[in-house]
Amino acid sequence: QVQLVESGGGLVQPGGSLRLSCAASIRTFSSYVMAWYRQAPGKERELVAHITGGGSTKYADSVQGRFTISRDNAKNTGYLQMNNLKPEDTAVYFCNVGPGDLRHFFLIASWGQGTQVTVSS
Repeated sequence: QVQLVESGGGLVQPGGSLRLSCAASIRTFSSYVMAWYRQAPGKERELVAHITGGGSTKYADSVQGRFTISRDNAKNTGYLQMNNLKPEDTAVYFCNVGPGDLRHFFLIASWGQGTQVTVSS
């Protein structure tokens, strides 16, 4: 069973930065798409960014140009660098993995605890 552990969240002022990490306990991590999602209070979980095993990336319009997704396949770890954070970025951030490509993929892991990101002055 795949386990995912997200970390790196916190409280930051608008305009600030955070770097989230996602550690995955899966041997075939490098062959999977890794994705970051977020869920704000009272809202549906939404896809923020995803990256293929080869490093191709795609972002939600709301974070394009501010967030950068990356991965270290040797460490089975993915990252989300978030810059110029806005109050509307406040949410619990989750990661997940699964087979597919940049256009189509599906998730194979149970959701982890996530990591809380709060953007507030």
